[in-house]
Amino acid sequence: MGASLSGSGGGGGRRGRRRRGAGRPMSEINVTPFVDVMLVLLIIFMVAAPMLTVGVPMRLPETNAQALPVEPEPPLTVSLAADGVIYVQETPMDFAEFSARLPAIAAERRDGQVYLRADAGLPYGVVAQAMGALNAAGFASIALVTDPAPPSATGGE
Repeated sequence: MGASLSGSGGGGGRRGRRRRGAGRPMSEINVTPFVDVMLVLLIIFMVAAPMLTVGVPMRLPETNAQALPVEPEPPLTVSLAADGVIYVQETPMDFAEFSARLPAIAAERRDGQVYLRADAGLPYGVVAQAMGALNAAGFASIALVTDPAPPSATGGE
């Protein structure tokens, strides 16, 4: 009639417990099958890539036509000297001649890229006038050319 306090049978104590985590699903990713699949896909794509070129094989006719130029034309360089002379590439001119010739120069160029070089001692207004004349002539991209500053002696400033 009495209840037994011994550990036999009721699952109490240490004998009846399972080890921690033995019955739970693993929450870690097994990387080995993933790497195997990726290597197989890499090999398949390496083998198939040369076959993916677009085009129908054919024998093209030969002509005497010249090939298209690989290099684009060099950008226009405008230099503003300290004495007020404006150089378009290597040609010197004053501001009135510069403003008059810009539309013709813009008409014969394919791209609107201009490199603008100006002396450091020139007033901002002179550089702004040259940029305005270039923009009015149709040059859409004006890059200001500078020299890199030498490293300072203190290292951080």
